[in-house]
Amino acid sequence: MRVLNDPDEIAAAAGEELGVGEWVSVSQERIDMFADATGDRQWIHIDPERAADGPFGSTIAHGYLTLSMLPGLGAQVFAFAGDFARVNYGLNKVRFVTPVCVNSFVRIRVKILEVNQLDRGQQVILQHTVEVKGEDKPACVAETLTLLMPS
Repeated sequence: MRVLNDPDEIAAAAGEELGVGEWVSVSQERIDMFADATGDRQWIHIDPERAADGPFGSTIAHGYLTLSMLPGLGAQVFAFAGDFARVNYGLNKVRFVTPVCVNSFVRIRVKILEVNQLDRGQQVILQHTVEVKGEDKPACVAETLTLLMPS
């Protein structure tokens, strides 16, 4: 895991890949729990019998489930050390390229694209690429903005 210790080290890492995480299973239980939490109970996510005859041959994870996994997957790869309040500031771009079929394994690849100094702190623009084991194309590519505010 890459630990970035202070604002200077974070700024110097702009343009660098921070690393790649471990493979994590996306089970039907995880998909069902996300469906329950969000109310998105579309059959392609929660009905294995019907989904077997659907466009993907099985149930698939919600795109937003994949997106919601970024913090946990990213925590395997990097951390910002120091006395910062870390705030999700937003997203510039998100694309769901390849579906994540039930029981697939995903991992994350993280790169710092840009670091900007703002009045309230340091804004870090990160590219998260969620890869699916055995697939050529990623499941998700998301450009996130994180604001690191000194305490």
